[in-house]
Amino acid sequence: MKTTNNTVLISGGSAGIGFEIAKLLSEKGNNVIITGRNEERLNQAASKLNNVKTIVSDVSNPEDVEKLVTQIKADFPQLNMVINNAGRALVYDIISENANAFEKAEDEMLTNYLSIIRLNEKLLPLLKTQENAAIVNVSSVVAFVPGALATYSASKAALHSYTQYLRLALSKETNVKVFELMPPLVDTEFSAPIGGKNGVSPAFVAEQFVAGLENDTFEIRVGQTEDMYRLYLSSPEEALKVMNQSRREEIAS
Repeated sequence: MKTTNNTVLISGGSAGIGFEIAKLLSEKGNNVIITGRNEERLNQAASKLNNVKTIVSDVSNPEDVEKLVTQIKADFPQLNMVINNAGRALVYDIISENANAFEKAEDEMLTNYLSIIRLNEKLLPLLKTQENAAIVNVSSVVAFVPGALATYSASKAALHSYTQYLRLALSKETNVKVFELMPPLVDTEFSAPIGGKNGVSPAFVAEQFVAGLENDTFEIRVGQTEDMYRLYLSSPEEALKVMNQSRREEIAS
């Protein structure tokens, strides 16, 4: 996939991985649009970037999505890359009597999985008209092996499964490529409650992503994700043990 002269939509682009990807892609001569729920944070992010436009939009809100898609079709008909980066993770004990696990899982599943299906479906007709196009779904190492955030892990596993089949389906009839970016623990505000300070930098994830995009590496397993994936293939039981032992140590440190 070419990494220059694209028009790119990045959801959740005001901070963390999304911001760093926006920075790298804008520096490479792409037209970048970032979205997020908070207008102030979006404007602050855009002020640090070149050739980046902002649209206030919540991917989990159907009305916001309709407005976003309408604006994209009108103002950016050359859109050829969608990066689904917006995410939701809630820290709680799934076996606690007062966990409200259903409500939390519903929230995570809507943002991390169902909202991505909705946005992809609405933008696919436009993407299919482009000579080169791509969808990028940002999942996680926990798509392979669940961690302490059980329902968040489940939402990313669902996204991984959907991404695999979407790639297969689109490869048969279209020029739309489907990538999956799978970071390990990343040092962001988003992951701070689960020991994110011990993770890799979002800039490193962005660099690995762009490299994978250039090489048509459709499943971009960053850093320790590759190690965990290999362990999972050889012993799912050991991978589960290692994943959750490391998470306990990270949170405690």
